Amino acid sequence: MLDAAPAAEAPGGGALPRDKPETREAITAAAVRLAEEAGYANAGTAEFLVDEDEAFYFIEMNTRIQVEHPITEEITGVDLVKEQLKVAAGEGLSLRQEEIPLSGHAIEFRINAEDPENDFFPSPGEVTAVEVPGGPGVRVDTAVFAGYGIPPFYDSMVGKLVVRGSDRHEALARGRRALGEYRLEGIKTTIPLHLRLLDEEAVVSGRYDTGYLEKLLRKDG
Repeated sequence: MLDAAPAAEAPGGGALPRDKPETREAITAAAVRLAEEAGYANAGTAEFLVDEDEAFYFIEMNTRIQVEHPITEEITGVDLVKEQLKVAAGEGLSLRQEEIPLSGHAIEFRINAEDPENDFFPSPGEVTAVEVPGGPGVRVDTAVFAGYGIPPFYDSMVGKLVVRGSDRHEALARGRRALGEYRLEGIKTTIPLHLRLLDEEAVVSGRYDTGYLEKLLRKDG
């Protein structure tokens, strides 16, 4: 539900775990090699897990744009959807890999119509009021409006809040402010959970793993 991409320094100083440049470069090279060996041409997302020793393991490749693509767009300035359409039209990419810069830190918060206090039970229904945050470094991707009915049949995500900063500390600060301003009434959402997570030291420092959320919520029970 919360996705982040790179910053060179943690708020208290020192490199974030699993965020060494050489590890990112090795993962990128592996993803490119995978696409080349498969003869794949178009948007795709290769997923890896990284352990505490910086070893990484391939999970899967999805042959499509993923939910997290705004993170990449924010730290590179590249419109991935536009590039995907150009490739599909036979025009090719407008940039080479070595021409794509990485700048700053971006975090995506998935706003889901779910109740985190009730085992993330779906929360369909009518949205009665919507106010989305804005300002520098804040992006909201959504189609929800006041009066919109959230159906029970599909994915529960109703919006993506993406914040960008010069480093992780600034991105987190913008995330707190934006989440506090995000108003989505009539249904339960994951906004309160995201605000709680931003007060957790493990999340602030980036020192969490794939089992962290489950362990945190188990303490509430």
